[in-house]
Amino acid sequence: MLKTLFDRFRNTPQAVDSSFPADAVPHQRELSSAAQAAEMLRAPTALMRLSPAQAKAVVGYMRPHVIPVGTVILREGDTEHTDHMLLVIRGEVTVEVVEADRHNPLTLKVLGPGSLIGELSLFDGEARSATCTATTNVHGAILTRQDLEDLTSQDPATAARLMTAIGHRLSERLRESADKNKLFSHLVRTLQQELNMSR
Repeated sequence: MLKTLFDRFRNTPQAVDSSFPADAVPHQRELSSAAQAAEMLRAPTALMRLSPAQAKAVVGYMRPHVIPVGTVILREGDTEHTDHMLLVIRGEVTVEVVEADRHNPLTLKVLGPGSLIGELSLFDGEARSATCTATTNVHGAILTRQDLEDLTSQDPATAARLMTAIGHRLSERLRESADKNKLFSHLVRTLQQELNMSR
């Protein structure tokens, strides 16, 4: 069964999902192999808790795409197009947010190969939390909610492992945010103390 799923990723043309950027096009010949995609899916920045066999099975349900430079892949606040996540195989993506008191976006990070984008909304269906833009041509693979449902019905053990891995990844990100908030609070208190002493 794994070979069949693997072949689907490599050889079967996939239609562009209507909720994915219009400029994104399937392009198998320029994409990395399914083996490389599976390896990227298990990267520390993605879902390293998946076994190699599980990663290959998941990749069999993903749809390869090439996204042109400058394409907005996800838009902050979007509540309509929340049914997919992207695995970056090659290229870079800039992640930006607009702070409440500013009009210009703040760049949070630049993501490269082995990064997942959009897994939070795929997980909970809520609005996109950031804007992600292709800063180079991006070779990647998407997993839609429908693909996830197909995986769940056909290979429930792998689907459960995938959801557990996504949940663990989201938990890591939450803890990182909490640590940053603690550091920020400490800096604010220190600055306030220095201001009070200088008066």
